[in-house]
Amino acid sequence: MSASPLAHPLSWLASRDRDLAALRRAGRTAIVMPSMFALGEKVIANAALATFAAFGSFAMLLLVDFGGPMRERLQAQAALAITGCAFVCLGTLASQNVWVAAVVTALVGFAVLFAGVVSSVLATASTSLLLAFILPVTVAGPVSSIPDRVAGWAMAAGASLIAIWLWSAPTRGPLRSAAINACRAFAARLRAEVAYVMSDGEEAFANDRDHAVAQASEAITALRRGFLATPYRPTNLSTAARTVVRLVDELSWLSAIAAASADPGEKLPVDHAACAVKVAAAAVLERGAELLAVTGGDCQELHKALAELTGASRRLEDGAMSYLPVRSNEGQAGNETRISELITALDPSFRAQELAFAVSTIAQNIDLTAASERRSWLARLLGRQPEGLAGRLSAAQQRATAHVDRNSVWLHNSVRGAVGLGIAVFVANRTGVQHSFWVVLGTLSVLRSNALNTGQTAIRGLGGTIVGFVIGALLLAVIGTNTTLLWFLLPVAILFAGVAPAAISFAAGQAGFTLTLVFLFNIIQPAGWRVGLLRVEDIALGCGVSLVVGLLFWPRGAGAALRRALADAYTDSAGYLANAVNYGTLRCDLKATALDAPIEDANRAAAAARRLDDTFRSYLIERSAKTQPLAAITSLLTGVVGLRLAADAVLDLWAREDGSAAGNRAAARQELLRSSELVKDWYDELAGDLLGGLQPPQPLSDDRAADGRLVDAVRHDLSGEDGKASATAVRMIWTGDHVDAARRLQRVIVGPAQAATDR
Repeated sequence: MSASPLAHPLSWLASRDRDLAALRRAGRTAIVMPSMFALGEKVIANAALATFAAFGSFAMLLLVDFGGPMRERLQAQAALAITGCAFVCLGTLASQNVWVAAVVTALVGFAVLFAGVVSSVLATASTSLLLAFILPVTVAGPVSSIPDRVAGWAMAAGASLIAIWLWSAPTRGPLRSAAINACRAFAARLRAEVAYVMSDGEEAFANDRDHAVAQASEAITALRRGFLATPYRPTNLSTAARTVVRLVDELSWLSAIAAASADPGEKLPVDHAACAVKVAAAAVLERGAELLAVTGGDCQELHKALAELTGASRRLEDGAMSYLPVRSNEGQAGNETRISELITALDPSFRAQELAFAVSTIAQNIDLTAASERRSWLARLLGRQPEGLAGRLSAAQQRATAHVDRNSVWLHNSVRGAVGLGIAVFVANRTGVQHSFWVVLGTLSVLRSNALNTGQTAIRGLGGTIVGFVIGALLLAVIGTNTTLLWFLLPVAILFAGVAPAAISFAAGQAGFTLTLVFLFNIIQPAGWRVGLLRVEDIALGCGVSLVVGLLFWPRGAGAALRRALADAYTDSAGYLANAVNYGTLRCDLKATALDAPIEDANRAAAAARRLDDTFRSYLIERSAKTQPLAAITSLLTGVVGLRLAADAVLDLWAREDGSAAGNRAAARQELLRSSELVKDWYDELAGDLLGGLQPPQPLSDDRAADGRLVDAVRHDLSGEDGKASATAVRMIWTGDHVDAARRLQRVIVGPAQAATDR
């Protein structure tokens, strides 16, 4: 039974407001906003300064709450303040002409909304930045009013910095904490699996293994849940944030690898080299978790564990060569049996190699995280990045470029928002409403990613405004012109306006905001209940603008774009895998060792995956009924990650190849290219079926004949002087295994694709 709001108000609020974040924002705003307003209105006696100080406090304390260490929060707050001052100047200049105001509003709106794709800091600050421009552009004033307006905004900025420094939430890194837990859980799983194998399947070890598997699965689920809990990717342009967010995909892929290498059910000899790799990988994950748990820790222990994992992987590769004798004098039937046995025997070594690559990739990102946090203040100031990581400008360019695509939902939302704001400014000015910025704020508050959601939100927003107006009118009828009492009620209204959206509903928040404005403007110029009535009229006008824009620009929202994003991600990721295989098989020729890696394909696949992630987030926050089963869509997203990272693994596999091994690779290359092309064609067909709403294709069957031809090719053509197959031969086999893993992935995703199609 849930706690009663009256009996246990804080417990009830905490159940709806995580960490009481909304209460904290509302509390400090309820203190600072009236104080700044009183300072400007009563002490300085400047109405323009007081108004901008009040709304500046509202924008910088209630509408945004930056995370991270205190230094980063204050830096972000200072950047918001400076940008806000610039927007106040620009908005005032643009307000001199209706057409200029509308056009500039649309341009600024698009820039602010689209910039959110670059960084979660910009995304969280978008409403505050827009308010900094909307207020001056809709409250027309002469150029001479700019100093007063900027002074008011600067006063609010200074007060907000002090308030955040004195009263801010403790530093939390939910994504980082979840990644630490996942690393530790998977390390325990790997050790439990090795103990079970080495015990020859004893029941006690089997129970320990099953428990560890369940714990690791729960840790990954928690990590994914935290990653998808916000309407934007929870990362900014700071180096540590960019590296930590990569761990989500990599740990998810590690989970998929572990699931694929589970107990096969048939008795096989213990592969001690593969077990050694697992133990070394567990040590790497444990050292990585320890390093993530501190800020800027020493990487020496992680490097030592990585070196041991690398050594174990090399021994695994060398040992795998012994399974591939060059020639066999057996008959055809015996040879086929031998090939089948070789494939089965090589599977544990491939799984261990795949695992080692995934864990090494995770460790490298953790290493970059710690290295970035150890940088001196001068290195941070100059933007010097740890080796192996792109700079902030390059990262921002990559993220923005990924969404310069006609199918990007983020681009759609940015265009829709920009057009809506521009039209709202024009309509508000042409209709001559008394408080035109309320029209624009109404447009901004209810405009959503599809027409249905916009209409539903408009009804809730207008209803909340009417309720706030009625309450305000009743209070004003009792209070009359007693502004002293209004000063006492103003902080209460601000507190309610800040807490209500999280604790009650969006409509309740609109009611609280209406009360705040009614009290605020009656303090400036007593007008009674008419102020509330004007807000109702203006909000209704703004809601109408939003609804029209929502109907005209991509009215179907994220749900319609989700299949397109999935199709693009699978097409680009499968193409990347096929080109990675082609690159690897060509690299083992001396004349082709200078061949460029398919970096462009990797970037294209990563961009498609990023658009898919943002589309899925937009889909999750839409209030309309979900037309696609969420579990199925999540499985399809995980499939994209596996396909793309498998291509990364192929590239890494061939990084050490120098083309010096003897032998003819033509036959093996032909088999690999044939297999990868078949897999690519299947995913291309899946993409087409997703777009057309058709039944997905049946998964490709296990082609033992093709496996046999590949093994036979490397046995005959890639031998060393000792009569054993070369390292190049093993890489050929393992490359084929990566392609086969992409084929087996088809069986995992075809069911979710079927469920999505049925809806």
